Amino acid sequence: MVKALVVMRSVALFFLCCSFVLSQSDPDPQRHFHSKTGKELFIEQFIEWDNKNTFAKNGLLFVGSSSIRLWPTNKYFSGNIINRGFGGSHLSDIIFYFDEIVSKYQPRMIFIYAGDNDIADKKSPMMLLDDFKIFADLVNKKIDECLIVFIPIKPSPSRWGFWEKMKKANSFIRDYAKNNEKVFYIDTATPMIGKNGKPKSDLFVNDSLHLNSNGYDLWSSEVNSFLDSLTR
Repeated sequence: MVKALVVMRSVALFFLCCSFVLSQSDPDPQRHFHSKTGKELFIEQFIEWDNKNTFAKNGLLFVGSSSIRLWPTNKYFSGNIINRGFGGSHLSDIIFYFDEIVSKYQPRMIFIYAGDNDIADKKSPMMLLDDFKIFADLVNKKIDECLIVFIPIKPSPSRWGFWEKMKKANSFIRDYAKNNEKVFYIDTATPMIGKNGKPKSDLFVNDSLHLNSNGYDLWSSEVNSFLDSLTR
C-alpha cells in the first residue's frame, strides 16, 4: 500500500520539493502512514474507515492538523460532517494526501486549519501562502463548486514566539481570499487575544497549544455564524 501510494504521488511530491529549494526543507509525508494505537490518527486508518463506510457528497469536510482532529465537529455541526484532521500535519501533507482525505468526499465546503506546525517548523509565511494556492487549485480542479474556508493559525501561549510570522501568514491568506470568490477567511484568531494582548489562557488545555471546550465553543460559534450568513 505504501509503495503504491509513493508511486501515485511521485509527481506531486516532485512539484512540492521544487518549491522548497530556498533551504526550507519539508517533512516526509510518509510519517503519517504508520498504524499506531493511541490518540494519533494515520492516513491508512482513514482509508480503512472509508472502505467500510460510505459518505454522501456535498458534505462539510474539516481537514488539517490536530486542532481539527480534536474538534468534536459532529457535536457542533449538523448534516454530513467529515473530520480528517491528523496530528502534526503541514499544509503540504494535506496536498500530498489530497485524493485520500479531500477529493474522494466531493464536499461542498472545506474548512481547513493548517500552518500552525508549518510556521513552528520554520517555514515562511510566503511558503504557506504558496502551499495554500496549490491546495486551492487542486480543489478547483478536482471538486465541483466547492468553497474553501480557511481557519487562521491560532495565537497560543506555547507558540507565542512565532505569532508575528503566523499573523503575517494569516494576512497573506486573508488577502488571497478577498480576491477569490470561492475562498473565505473566518477570523477566529482575533477573539482569542485578551485585553493584555496575549492569548486567552482559558481557551487551552494544559499544553497551552491545543484548545479546550471553551476554545472549540469559540471556533464553532464563528463557523456557525459564517454558515448562517450564507443562507441569508
